[in-house]
Amino acid sequence: MKITAPGMPTMGWTIGQWRAAYMDTQADPGTLLQALLAGLQRDDPAWIMIVDSAALKQQLDALADALERVNGERSRLPLYGIPFAVKDNMDVAGLATTAACPAFSHVAEQDAAVVARLRAAGAVIVGKTNLDQFATGLVGVRSPYGVVTNPFNPAYIGGGSSSGSASVVARGIVPFALGTDTAGSGRVPAAFNNLVGLKPTRGLVSSVGVVPACRTLDCVSVFALSAEDAGSVLDVIAGFDAADPYSRPCPPDQAAVRIGQTPRFAIPQQPDFCGDVVQAAAYSVALAQMRALGVVLEPVDFGPMQALAALLYDGPWVAERYAAIAEFMADHAADMHPVVRDIIERAGRYSAIDAFKAEYRRAELKRALDSLLADFDALLVPSAPTLPTLAAVAAEPIAANSQLGIYTNFVNLGDCAALALPAGWRSDGLPFGVTLIAPAWRDHALLDFARRWQRHAPWKLGATGLDLPAERAAPAVPAPAPGYIRLAVVGAHLTGMPLNHQLTTRHAQFVERTRTADCYRLYALPNTAPPKPGLVRDAQNGSAIEVEVWDVPLAGFGSFVAEVPAPLGIGSVELREGSVVKGFICEPCALQGATEITALGGWRAFLAQLNNPGKSI
Repeated sequence: MKITAPGMPTMGWTIGQWRAAYMDTQADPGTLLQALLAGLQRDDPAWIMIVDSAALKQQLDALADALERVNGERSRLPLYGIPFAVKDNMDVAGLATTAACPAFSHVAEQDAAVVARLRAAGAVIVGKTNLDQFATGLVGVRSPYGVVTNPFNPAYIGGGSSSGSASVVARGIVPFALGTDTAGSGRVPAAFNNLVGLKPTRGLVSSVGVVPACRTLDCVSVFALSAEDAGSVLDVIAGFDAADPYSRPCPPDQAAVRIGQTPRFAIPQQPDFCGDVVQAAAYSVALAQMRALGVVLEPVDFGPMQALAALLYDGPWVAERYAAIAEFMADHAADMHPVVRDIIERAGRYSAIDAFKAEYRRAELKRALDSLLADFDALLVPSAPTLPTLAAVAAEPIAANSQLGIYTNFVNLGDCAALALPAGWRSDGLPFGVTLIAPAWRDHALLDFARRWQRHAPWKLGATGLDLPAERAAPAVPAPAPGYIRLAVVGAHLTGMPLNHQLTTRHAQFVERTRTADCYRLYALPNTAPPKPGLVRDAQNGSAIEVEVWDVPLAGFGSFVAEVPAPLGIGSVELREGSVVKGFICEPCALQGATEITALGGWRAFLAQLNNPGKSI
């Protein structure tokens, strides 16, 4: 199925294609975005609100100001002029937040933290999207603003609760959209719309300004057309937020963990497809494709995950949904969708004693999940056991919804990262998807594997019928501004490492994470505090080593160099694209007694192996 829309030349563009339009052809954001808005249908149930021309102009003026602040270098605004949509349980300054309940509607005074990060990176909001009311549901039909159907066949559901966000990305209107995911709302709609659905580790992305469902479990999620696009958005929105009590900084030793060339994935020993033989057949085909990619698949007992999933709706966590809107329900219960109200009112069945008992059980089951995942790179499951029709959901609204959470409900309770990926087609022409689940903080490891899967089994872009565009080379990094020296760091000065403050207190600016040319060897030096690596050039037997590049103010560079102890020093380091910058080097005499770690590719990977011996990285 290919979606077309007259007057919208950007239909189906990925983030990369939007960037190319701005960088290669110097296209005007106003022209492209006004054309996009003109092509939107305001009675489309995927939208609760579409911005008007005045709101768009205000954003374009702010974008022009931001561009001026970076001296016209569009590449310094990583999402410059790229449109996106926001699930309408997130605040956008000056716009109403409804959570799909008109009686709850209120105008937000400021952006949600995640929205603010995207706008600061140059992205432009085009509208707010429909959802299962108060983000309660996986079906996408529990909204007074209309039912968001499946773009491949309107007799089927589009999935919820982030139904509108998935729909507008699948139909190529915007290249990415924000959803939320408490029990699977960022993964089930991704599968039903042939999209990438990124559910980050809890606390990796701030939830300030998001209407909570279960506040201890909620995650802001990302819908995108490709793995690269999902990663580009995560790079912007991730980060610790002191204003969010559930925000957590990523442990430095986890950030660079990667999945090896021969991945080992656990799969359910007896997968449950709720009688859907078409879905089961599509899963078998996807597993065969995984094996062809070199993935080792090992069946495991799925019992602990099933028990953990059951706690979410068959346990006292439903009371947390009530806590989020208790004051509103006291006066407006009659204004709520009846199914949503019925689910949340179940909170009265549970006591504080029940809550503590359930938490003890959750911890026990999480320990079992952790033990299982320690032996694998990830858990590979169907994103959903079945894809129901609208009629089936109408006949059994709660039972049908519960079925959809079999492979999703346990993930946040188990503190895992998850990534939903397109994985082929059902025999009836509907899309099929799988989800990779890994321990917390393995978000980039999953994205890295997703790019390999995307090259091995390329998918169409959502429901547009368009092919994935060819991969582009990374854009050139602008030269350092006058008064700055570019520096490559390889060990204890990396972001989150013990000596990174020596850069940040001198107001150094992070430029990029990249690699050296393939002519270096890396060693873990003995008797250094904090632990440090040594980088040595070896043109004959070297390899590419991960580094971070920083721009250090010239005024502070001398004092920085003065803090570098022997046997380390500052010399010249060649990067993979051929540029030469200042960087840490090591005297060869210091290598006596050192451990070579070149094969690991970088200092973070070495630390990750120390903390998780035997794990594939």
